[in-house]
Amino acid sequence: MEKFQQVLLRVWREACRHIEIDQSTRTIATLLADDLPLAAVFVRRIHAERACLETVAAEQHDQRQTLGDGWRGCASAEIERLVEWCRQGEVVLCAATEPPPQSLRPAVPDEFPSDVLIGPLGDDDGTTGLLVFVAQPGKHFSGRHRALMGVLLEPFSVALDNDSRLREMAALREAAEADKRSLLTRLGRKKLGGDTIVGAQQGLRAVMQRVELVARSDAPVLLFGETGTGKEVVARAIHTRSARENGPIQRVNCGAIPPELIDAQLFGHEKGAFTGAEQTRKGWFERADGGTLFLDEIGELPPPAQVRLLRILQDGWLERVGGQQPLRVDVRIVAATHRDLAGMVAEGRFREDLWYRLAVFPIVLPPLRERQEDIPALAEHFAQRAATRFGLAPVSPTPDDMALLTAYDWPGNVRELGAVIDRAAILGEGQRLDVAAALGVQPPSRRPTAGASRESAEQASPVPGGSTEELLTLDDAMRRHIEAALHRSRGRIEGPYGAAQKLAINPHTLRARMRKLDIRWQQFRSE
Repeated sequence: MEKFQQVLLRVWREACRHIEIDQSTRTIATLLADDLPLAAVFVRRIHAERACLETVAAEQHDQRQTLGDGWRGCASAEIERLVEWCRQGEVVLCAATEPPPQSLRPAVPDEFPSDVLIGPLGDDDGTTGLLVFVAQPGKHFSGRHRALMGVLLEPFSVALDNDSRLREMAALREAAEADKRSLLTRLGRKKLGGDTIVGAQQGLRAVMQRVELVARSDAPVLLFGETGTGKEVVARAIHTRSARENGPIQRVNCGAIPPELIDAQLFGHEKGAFTGAEQTRKGWFERADGGTLFLDEIGELPPPAQVRLLRILQDGWLERVGGQQPLRVDVRIVAATHRDLAGMVAEGRFREDLWYRLAVFPIVLPPLRERQEDIPALAEHFAQRAATRFGLAPVSPTPDDMALLTAYDWPGNVRELGAVIDRAAILGEGQRLDVAAALGVQPPSRRPTAGASRESAEQASPVPGGSTEELLTLDDAMRRHIEAALHRSRGRIEGPYGAAQKLAINPHTLRARMRKLDIRWQQFRSE
């Protein structure tokens, strides 16, 4: 070992310096030229399950001779004999004047009629490959050369193992990219995080102008708007246009966190800080370090949490629950609410100093009823998205569909429009968008014109001698009434603001009717 110490040190250095095994093999072969009469060096991986050998690295002085595509198929019995020989861990010299042992015949390159040294590569987990040295024509390997290869097996084994790990990571990355593309396809998006801002040049032009103004600064932004107006989309637009675009963006719904857990969720906790805290956990602020934290429904934040949030905004320091060491975080805050925060400040339900810290740059998002010029583009966008998500043929809204959509008041704004188009696509079964059924109204084309005769109106009327408007079934009428109550209660069923109280019905009875009518409260729950 000592007589090979200098060359071994240089080989280890090159094996660890290059991440690509073909590059490290090339440089190592150059280093060995003074100690070995090398014509070629090959590193071959054994694929026992596929019964083949793969040449993963090769350095040849004579480029007129090649190994084809680097793959060599073998019989199962040949691979088994080769693997069994490798377990012995010995270097074998195959002289050019003698046929190689039967177990090594698949590993000896037929293209080079010279002396060959072969050694097994692997670790404690098993054999992974072979190291092959080919002598120059007319020259021969000696016992000293065989001993030198023996000490080189370990660095080459490490290089081969690193190559395997590199391939695994590349395969995992490709699989993740494929999963991401599949997910984006189902969501109807072009790229990750690329929420399409439909109406940026029309109804949202003023909003996007303010986004461009504030994005490059680190100033806190406060978004105002009714539920469903797209506050999260605008928050992400601010993040992607900022210097923090490569950092994380985290969204927290302040109204969805129980008051007793809000400190642990936002600021993290130490192990043993409370019952159930079995390990230290980072909070949302630490997870968003170096990026943007989107605090949705900031008006729902309890007063004690408002105090701690104010400290972070003032000096950038926080303490985990149960912790003693202050932690520094670098986070840009974008908050959003549909509440009247100024009124809450006047009533003492929201801290005035926190209000001033958050409202450095307010942006007001208009409701959909005030940007009707965006409805056609939004409807087309959601129709294409629905076709992709549900595996339906893409169809576009008709003029009659547009008339219904623009005549509706949209209390749920863009979120409600997206849900209506999804429902219309499903009801239309890929043939059309059944917007009328999705909205629960009669399409304009079926309504009699003002000049229609009484006789034609009576023929069109489902009630003899009655109104020309089509009657809903009792189940449909009940469904619409329950859905309206759920919309107003934002999906809540029980309690003082629940749909059951609005309908003056027992909550259990309401749930039974919802199951019968296939009404799901989750679609009415505000985000």
